[in-house]
Amino acid sequence: MAITKEEDIQKMLVCKTHLGTRNCDYRMKRYVFRRTVDGIHIIHLGKAWEKLMVAARAIVAIENPADIIVASQRPYGSRAVLKFSQYTGAHAMAGRWMPGTLTNQITSKYLEPR
Repeated sequence: MAITKEEDIQKMLVCKTHLGTRNCDYRMKRYVFRRTVDGIHIIHLGKAWEKLMVAARAIVAIENPADIIVASQRPYGSRAVLKFSQYTGAHAMAGRWMPGTLTNQITSKYLEPR
């Protein structure tokens, strides 16, 4: 069963992923569709979907899922990180990033980079 781009975008609309914040970084301007009267930026879901597909292709190309580290320091991203790692077998780094995780072999949370 192939899900089309339009079906994915409809699901993204239902989940309100198109609603951004009031402040917009200059790097995000190309992904903003328009700005509402309230000052909230509306994200262009077609461009966001394309970037998600690029990221999905990059992740699928990795043979061993344990080589993937998914990190989010923000509270609203930690659930997504934990769910993604649960379903794929990747390492989850939700919460504070421990300095030296990839470089210091003495730390308890050291992960060997591939």
